[in-house]
Amino acid sequence: MKQGEIWLVNLSPTEGAEITKTRPCVIISGNEIGILPLKVIAPITDYKMHYDSVPWMVNLFPNSVNNLSKRSVADMFQLRSVSQNRLIKKLGCVSEKEFHKILEAIKVVFGIY
Repeated sequence: MKQGEIWLVNLSPTEGAEITKTRPCVIISGNEIGILPLKVIAPITDYKMHYDSVPWMVNLFPNSVNNLSKRSVADMFQLRSVSQNRLIKKLGCVSEKEFHKILEAIKVVFGIY
């Protein structure tokens, strides 16, 4: 379970507007803290055209490295820590370029300029 990997994660139960169900997620937390039984993840959801103007949504196009089946987005506004027991199976990983975009989107969410 390493930074930049995409895992199928069980996000339920949730409350309110939290993204729910079992879905792919990108591991955001650094490998240096890998001994902790928690991972910081960003959920991946279906792409919608209006996400192109949302700065915390990072486009992910399906390929043989990430193993996504359709165009998707990683939602940096829904970052959360989850027990690694919620991680079901590794699907693939994001590219270095995509992970850089993820880090830039996190800066937007937290107001780091």
